Formats: sequence, structure tokens, C-alpha cells
Amino acid sequence: MGFSDQETVALVGAHAVGRCHKKFSGWEGKWTPNPLRFSNEFYKVLLNETWLQETLADTGRTQYFNADRSLIMLNTDMELLRDGKYRKWVEIYAEDRERYFEDFAAAFGKLLELGIKRDSRGVVQIGK
Repeated sequence: MGFSDQETVALVGAHAVGRCHKKFSGWEGKWTPNPLRFSNEFYKVLLNETWLQETLADTGRTQYFNADRSLIMLNTDMELLRDGKYRKWVEIYAEDRERYFEDFAAAFGKLLELGIKRDSRGVVQIGK
């Protein structure tokens, strides 16, 4: 899709908002203590909690729980820690909320623009 490592990590940080619902995805739980607030908390939680892998008996899905089982991470989230190219950005965003907000806005804008063609003036070209 043409996203850099930085843009990928920025977009995954949207997990700060919302939660998984077993009924819809097979996974269950929230990523952050306040899943109604957009923040850089996802990165802080990812770095600072101890994660235990578990397979949910009723769905067969594997996910990670923190020690008190109040928060989750998916395997894709954990890969952000395992891969040094991604982890670098996790650490930056955990420390710098404003940087995260700026980078997320740019990456999300790019995501929204996928497939949209513009002319040299920036005008959308429909049907071309």
C-alpha cells in the first residue's frame, strides 16, 4: 500500500481508541485504559506492560493479556516490539504525543487519499 515503517506504526496507534469484540472478530478486550480517547497511550501500554500469550478457548484466537487481564494486544501489535524498525517508532511515539498526533494525521491523510488522482494543482481527477 506504500506506507513506510513510520506510517505503519502511526496508523496502528489508532488501537488507542476502541476495543475488540469477540462476537465480531474472535478477540476480546481493549488496548488502553481509556478506549474512548485518542492518545499515544497505546505505545506506552505496549512498552510498559508485561504480556502473556493466551488462546481463547471459545474462538481459538491467540492474543496477549497484561498481568491483570484488563488490556490486550494482538500478535500484530506485539510485532511492533519485536521488529527494531517498528520498535524505534513505538518508543518515539510513547514519549512524544505531539509528534505522534502529527505523524498519525499525515499517515491517515495518505490512507484516505489512496487511489485518488490529482492534477498538478491538487484538483481531484474523477474517472481518469
